[in-house]
Amino acid sequence: MENLTFRRATENDLPDIVNMLADDHLGETREKVTADVRELYIKAFEIIDADKNQELTVVETNGKSVATFHLTFIQYLTHQGGLRAQIEAVRTKSDYRGKGIGKKIFEYVINRAKEKGCILLQLTSDKQRPDAIRFYEDVGFKATHEGMKLKLD
Repeated sequence: MENLTFRRATENDLPDIVNMLADDHLGETREKVTADVRELYIKAFEIIDADKNQELTVVETNGKSVATFHLTFIQYLTHQGGLRAQIEAVRTKSDYRGKGIGKKIFEYVINRAKEKGCILLQLTSDKQRPDAIRFYEDVGFKATHEGMKLKLD
């Protein structure tokens, strides 16, 4: 898909972003699009937006938001003090999936990570998302590590 623009998200983008995050079988179980949690999303957005090492991005075509992702730059001591980029919460609106937007997102993100001097771009994907995992492999990611998470609530 041509005519994509990438920009930092604003607070006004939160309803669209949350709806995109909730628009799949896993997201619908952990996101809420109700007014009673709006303040939680606003607080998280303010923290993200104030941090120079985080970029919450909206992807638009013809002025309409069609995708989002969250990029974080993490300073490590390993790899001789190398900087890593981590991409999470990659979502494309369901009616725009399959149009090449995901590949354009990763072209953008790879270039952005290189601009910042990153030595590595990493991500996690839930094992219940086999299509997403195949997509990430298609754009060059390799499952080189075993990831683990500990749910704290």
